[in-house]
Amino acid sequence: MRASTQHVQDRLNQPYDHQRSSQLPIGTAVIVAWLAGAMFMLSLAPYGYWIIALISPALLYALLLGDISNKRAFIIGEAYGMGLWCVGAFWLYTSIHDYGDVPMPLALLAIAVMGLGMGLFHGFMALIFNRFVGKQPLAFAALWVLQEWMKTWLLTGFPWLFVGYAFTEQHWLSSLAPVAGVFAISFVVVLLAASLVDLFRKRGGYLLVSILFLALSIGLWLTDPAWTQPKPNTPNLKVSLVQGNIPQDLKWLTEYRYKTLEIYAKLSSTEWDQDMVVWPESSIPMFQTEAWPFIAEVVKVAKDTDTTWVTGIPYKDESAYNPETDKYAPFYNSVIALGAQADGLYKKQNLVPFGEYIPFQGALDLFPNLAGSNEVLSYSRGPKDQLPLKVRGHNLGAAVCYEVAYPDTTRRNAQNTDFLLTISNDAWFGTSAGPLQHLQMVQMRSLETGRWFMRATNTGVTAIIDHKGRIVAQAPQFERTVLRGEVQSRTGMTPYVRFGNYPILILIGLFLVLSYLAKRAQQ
Repeated sequence: MRASTQHVQDRLNQPYDHQRSSQLPIGTAVIVAWLAGAMFMLSLAPYGYWIIALISPALLYALLLGDISNKRAFIIGEAYGMGLWCVGAFWLYTSIHDYGDVPMPLALLAIAVMGLGMGLFHGFMALIFNRFVGKQPLAFAALWVLQEWMKTWLLTGFPWLFVGYAFTEQHWLSSLAPVAGVFAISFVVVLLAASLVDLFRKRGGYLLVSILFLALSIGLWLTDPAWTQPKPNTPNLKVSLVQGNIPQDLKWLTEYRYKTLEIYAKLSSTEWDQDMVVWPESSIPMFQTEAWPFIAEVVKVAKDTDTTWVTGIPYKDESAYNPETDKYAPFYNSVIALGAQADGLYKKQNLVPFGEYIPFQGALDLFPNLAGSNEVLSYSRGPKDQLPLKVRGHNLGAAVCYEVAYPDTTRRNAQNTDFLLTISNDAWFGTSAGPLQHLQMVQMRSLETGRWFMRATNTGVTAIIDHKGRIVAQAPQFERTVLRGEVQSRTGMTPYVRFGNYPILILIGLFLVLSYLAKRAQQ
């Protein structure tokens, strides 16, 4: 009895820790974190409730405050990231289940595993925030941008669901894009979100810092600097973007290949009086060596009508094949310029894991269901230092499918170009939000580079976007149609094209070092 009484007395004599007492139970905190990550999707296209892009990171910041263990911080961050990816990238379910013929339970499991893996970015972010730096908004925003940037290169990258994309059409903030890219927008938004939480804790100093960054972006919006200019004495190009609307389950069938060519030829038959006709990704569903008779016919029509023809095609480089060292000739997911006043070939640089190449080939033989992966043919990766396509006296920068989501890749491709093109086949994702999120990223790339962008797709969204990221023409999804419009040539370089991500990375690096040193000094 005395021991019991003494234990109670010792507990009563301990100082009261308000921070620990106010913590949510770990189970509740995990649920709140997961929901906070899941709700972020509503801030992106097609929903566009950008205010949620403030609320979502603010909730994570609030959950990480106080004296908590590193384990708790990691679990909360992982839960947030898992909610973000399981819901925000659920469009992958369509390609896995509907077109990959994976049973529903396994497809859902695949989404959960993907969410768990991608959630590690936020899990380790939360752990570092809890252990190494001061718990204040500048460090939180800096770590947030660091993990977004790492998603563009770590393990080939999956650069999706960035906070900055929610503000693509909010020009009072997206004005930062041509200066320092999408990561600068993410930084200001997350800083503001965390600063508002601190305001409720009666710490208003960081809100003043947020307001300074907002004042900078609003100032850029109001003054509207002309980072790029229309190319002098150059008329707009009249273009036709052909949307074949080929069903994904038929696209690669051998017996449907010639039907696909027939569809595109018929849709283009009325367009040969335009300056340029563009077909989307892999609209010729065979190697150029197999399709050469058809290609030669289309090229003849294009030259007779003085039209440039740009198309997506799998390109086999037989000149690079060495039978002594190679199993097969390298082949690429490519864009080629043909017809009148045209020259050049672009080879896709950022490939889709398991879609265009098999990572860890051979090692997967350890798993019975994946044995033989080393026998699967994979696309080759195009080099980084490719020249622009030549079209009608202009330089055209190209991007294939989801590699337009890589800010630095598009930035390099935009150098010394007059306008940009991305071709894609988003039929893999059906009626989900994926294609609309994809379009939103192209709008951001236009803002960053100060260039007009053409987006030619199989099922949509086919669109023409100006140098301010505004959609000036758009074709309806899931229709066999042609989008006609004009594209402006521009010259000059935005600060982002010139300097890339270095300014924002240096800034967040400085904030993290200062925060780390300040925490060490306090300890």
